[in-house]
Amino acid sequence: MKRSEINALIRDAKAFFDSFQFRLPPWAFWGPEDWKGKGGAEVVRHQLGWDLTDYGAGDFERKGLILFTLRNGDLADPEAKKYAEKIMIVRENQICPMHFHWAKTEDIINRGGGNLVVELYGSTPDEGLSDQPVTVLVDGLARQVQPGGTVILAPGESIFLTRGMYHRFYGEPGKGKVLVGEVSAVNDDNADNRFHEPQARFPHITEDEPPLHLLCTDYPKFV
Repeated sequence: MKRSEINALIRDAKAFFDSFQFRLPPWAFWGPEDWKGKGGAEVVRHQLGWDLTDYGAGDFERKGLILFTLRNGDLADPEAKKYAEKIMIVRENQICPMHFHWAKTEDIINRGGGNLVVELYGSTPDEGLSDQPVTVLVDGLARQVQPGGTVILAPGESIFLTRGMYHRFYGEPGKGKVLVGEVSAVNDDNADNRFHEPQARFPHITEDEPPLHLLCTDYPKFV
């Protein structure tokens, strides 16, 4: 992805968050120079902040995600948080591809906007797609879903995803962009994503202009 495209998407994301009066922490608006000397901060160590990916496909509108990690812990540190929180924007028909987590459990929450479509499969012992139904909790109530079936979350609704449960999601066509929250166990995007079809988690960036705000993957280059 070009840095200019990333900058434009971050500007759009800030406006979308503001439209719901969802406020980000002050450091969300820092420029690259503001991060100098901050390498020891929890923000940097736990990869908080802006995160954007096209999953290596080069077509963000079709397959991609922009999110902001508000808090996260570290399982190796007994004094660190044991939970994480993210806020995301999912566009109509913009796919977050099929994957599961070995360690993380999570609530995916529709915080506002359009409807979020969540497609589900169980996993087999060899990490394939199961042909058996799955039982999920939707706002604390059990629901059985056939393999490849969907749960559509309207604003205010949520789903609990267990370890090893394959899921992909996208915004329902004709309903608009979705403000999506995630509350989870500690998040590790470097080691805890099992994509059904192998793909990159983070984008390759072509630097055609300076960063507006740093992505969490930019910290090693700037702090």
